[in-house]
Amino acid sequence: MNRQKSNWWFLTLGLLTSLAIALFGAPLASQDPDGLDRTAKDLEFESKALADPPASKLPFAQLFAEYKVKGVPEQLSTSSAGAIGTLLCFGLGLGLAKVITLRKT
Repeated sequence: MNRQKSNWWFLTLGLLTSLAIALFGAPLASQDPDGLDRTAKDLEFESKALADPPASKLPFAQLFAEYKVKGVPEQLSTSSAGAIGTLLCFGLGLGLAKVITLRKT
């Protein structure tokens, strides 16, 4: 097996593993507040949060509010958000790696 095929096999296996974790692990996530929310509550600065944060103006912000995908049944919402996030991160990472390797050659 040549090196390029070996790399694609490794990337595909990594992506499939990540997607499996996102799809099947997301519904098992804790319902407790995440680290930032908990810290804000513990240190009593949660009231200082902006009513209309700049991130809410991003094009897809309303579609992916609170780790869920709007318009998708509740049972699939968190898993869908995890899968979409995994694919976006993988795509960005792969694109960045391609740009870096093209610049080196």
